Amino acid sequence: MNLIIPMAGRGSRIRPHSLTVPKPLLPVAGKPIVQRLAEDIIGSMDAKIEHIGFVTGDFGREAEDRLLEVAAALGAEGHIFHQDQPLGTAHAIYCAETLLDEKVVVAFADTLFRADFKIDTEKDGIIWVQKVEDPSAFGVVKIDDRGIISELVEKPRTPVSDLAIIGIYYFKNGALLHEQIRHIIDNDIRVKGEYQLTTCLENMKNLGQEFHVAEVDEWLDCGNKEHFVYTNQRVLEFLLEKGEELVSPSAVLENAIVIPPSFIAGGAEISHAVIGPHVSVGSGTVIRNSVIRNSVIRDDSHIENKIIENAMIGTHVTLKGRAGDLSLGDYTSIVE
Repeated sequence: MNLIIPMAGRGSRIRPHSLTVPKPLLPVAGKPIVQRLAEDIIGSMDAKIEHIGFVTGDFGREAEDRLLEVAAALGAEGHIFHQDQPLGTAHAIYCAETLLDEKVVVAFADTLFRADFKIDTEKDGIIWVQKVEDPSAFGVVKIDDRGIISELVEKPRTPVSDLAIIGIYYFKNGALLHEQIRHIIDNDIRVKGEYQLTTCLENMKNLGQEFHVAEVDEWLDCGNKEHFVYTNQRVLEFLLEKGEELVSPSAVLENAIVIPPSFIAGGAEISHAVIGPHVSVGSGTVIRNSVIRNSVIRDDSHIENKIIENAMIGTHVTLKGRAGDLSLGDYTSIVE
């Protein structure tokens, strides 16, 4: 089985953090978003993922090497594909067409989820969904009395279903998906100027493919700073429930209180400080004489004499002075 992860978007809503690293490689509780996404998908499958294809923009060699490392850490062979133009969801998948030859999962890399199910890979197709209060902002599915999807509706003006599509799909017949994407591209069938996956899903349904739903317990967005910090909070809570060790034994703690759930990476140095709850601290970061709550602080930053809450702080940041609710990109210095 293969996994395709389209991730060519610029992550503009979470700038400045996506200026120096692609959004899917930003860490949530110590691991890149894309790695946590792939882990969650692998955990929900009843078959092994052999190949992972990352569909990227112009991220550079360093980012691509990190993605290949993520695949290797998950026991899969990694592949890099490029989407040079934003021509739609179906086009992004088509960029990884060499992996569309067998069972395949497609997961767009801007969301995480929590679920307690195993996917039956003998079904024709499965679409991950969650119930939402206001479906007008989402693509939704309607299901019949057999639990099979009868209709896909994009951002309905009038309520037709509360089951929102979260951007993760399973296809038993990857070759058929490939054929349908090729069909709409060859015939230039676009919706709002782009080649859309929903067009292919409708065509496959009309050919007799039966799509089922997999309803997740929680759907977590990483699109902007506020959502990212909240997602970090929820993931830390999940990890604590699972009994994972969140404070590295190689972190240096001196007169420091760490309130769980908080993640402290190896190589971090914390002294005369209170950290947590819901804080992630990256490797090489130094924190002194500070109180930090509900925040994400990445690698190799220096924070001193601060009270920080609801913050997202990049790499190589120097921050000294008064309290604040912050979103600072990499290589920033503020000394007050």
